Amino acid sequence: MTKKMMRKKTALSKIIFLIFMAFTVNAVAMEGDDPVLTMLKIDQLEMSDIGKNHDVAWKAQAWVGKDLNKLWFKTEGERADNDIEEAEIQLLYSRAIAAYWDAQIGWRHDVKPKPNRDWLVLGVQGVAPYFFETDIALFLGEKGMIGLRMEWEYELLLTQKWILTPEMEANFFSKNDDEVGLGSGLSDVSLGLRLRYEIKREFAPYIGIEWDKRFGHTADLVQNEGGNASDVKWLAGVKFWF
Repeated sequence: MTKKMMRKKTALSKIIFLIFMAFTVNAVAMEGDDPVLTMLKIDQLEMSDIGKNHDVAWKAQAWVGKDLNKLWFKTEGERADNDIEEAEIQLLYSRAIAAYWDAQIGWRHDVKPKPNRDWLVLGVQGVAPYFFETDIALFLGEKGMIGLRMEWEYELLLTQKWILTPEMEANFFSKNDDEVGLGSGLSDVSLGLRLRYEIKREFAPYIGIEWDKRFGHTADLVQNEGGNASDVKWLAGVKFWF
């Protein structure tokens, strides 16, 4: 193992240690009548291009903690052509800063594509005016790489059981990273529309459609590999929590 890799792993270990220490200290200080709660939420577990490649995507988050302080775990990714093409995990310390809003700090690790990338995460997550669920994160990576991800989601109740959910995600990067297919500036945008039926509050199958578009140098890299810079796909999946 090179000295550079050792320094990198040491820095990541310190970040994870500080996150756990902050969470533990706050949890002990608030031990009173504030119970420890847990949540596991699978926002998306879906198959696209049904009848063709059977591509699979997932997006999930879980937390443990109290009203003001929580430890979060997030993961998302895609599997296509019988291989995982994209996968990431995040471990975050979250602190409530206002009604319906949390500030988060922690670590993100990109499992795929190779080579792996690690990031320091600074973000906010909550409910904006008019009930837009919002997740905005700044990623500080290696060699001065900076990323910004913005996600919005809105739930439109058609009936007590049928819910229509428009979603948007946009990613920006400060410079090119050809090894993992990222270009500077606006890298990609995803617009989705999902219609779910809540069999019960904790379990809901859904169908939907999603449009993905890559821009600039990111689009060039995708096209050089024989892919399409823009794609529309039909979806079917399930959302559940407990």
